[in-house]
Amino acid sequence: MALFITSGDLIADRRYEMARGYAAEGDLAAAADLYAQAVELAPGFASAWFALGEAREALGDREGARAAFERAAAADPDDRHGAALRLARLGGADPATQALHGYVRTLFDQYAPRFDRALADLSYSAPALLREAVTKHGQRFGTMLDLGCGTGLAGAAFRPHVDWLVGVDLSPKMIEEARKKGLYDRLAVGDITPFLAEQPERSAHLVIAADVFAYIADVTEVCAAAARVLAPGGLFGFTVETHEGEGAIVGLKMRYAHSADFVTGAIEQAGLTLIELTRASSRTENRVPVPGLLVLARR
Repeated sequence: MALFITSGDLIADRRYEMARGYAAEGDLAAAADLYAQAVELAPGFASAWFALGEAREALGDREGARAAFERAAAADPDDRHGAALRLARLGGADPATQALHGYVRTLFDQYAPRFDRALADLSYSAPALLREAVTKHGQRFGTMLDLGCGTGLAGAAFRPHVDWLVGVDLSPKMIEEARKKGLYDRLAVGDITPFLAEQPERSAHLVIAADVFAYIADVTEVCAAAARVLAPGGLFGFTVETHEGEGAIVGLKMRYAHSADFVTGAIEQAGLTLIELTRASSRTENRVPVPGLLVLARR
């Protein structure tokens, strides 16, 4: 669903809606022209700048797309459309984690009511894959932290194996959906790194991040924060989408993919011991498995 933030100018908003109609019909040139008219009328119209960037990129105008996404980011400091990710994909600097918070929160607030059904359609299996890996090393754990818990799919998978279950997510709407399931002993709205910093050292026996790092470029900081809160012998399990190159890249679906070397480096820097790194797809796109990694490390 496209995010629309009104420009406050009725004519500019109408130009935008007309452009969306042309885009839906496949006439991207006409759509780009109307988006350009909309931003000429309302230079601070973030939604139109973002849509103009998308249209220009689809038309092969990378420089024009980059300029439009830069204007979209400038017009909306919270970057609720995700212009920073688009710029990263076009060869700009990788956005800092903070730059994506507004986008991720907005995306999943919109997505929350239909999230479980949508992931079922994508054959989403990250919680089941992680549970299978973790339970090879124990059937019962004390405290588990579910990072980016969403609506509670990982919580449902692990609830029978933990005594105390805590979930955190940037999206208040996702937390509302998780709360309805009655699985968690505690739920919090917030960013996972500051959340981990607030937890007592060596207080968790299991930390899980199912399909969370698709929205974090550099996972090193999160790995270090997870290591601090893990008790000796505690486990940190997560999934990532992957690619055959180096480092982290933004894929076609505007999600980060991390190389195996990048992930193992983050684990090592955190002082954790890697005990499993397996190629495993946790979801499909257009019924094709998305390349991924399942990672399990020990404190």
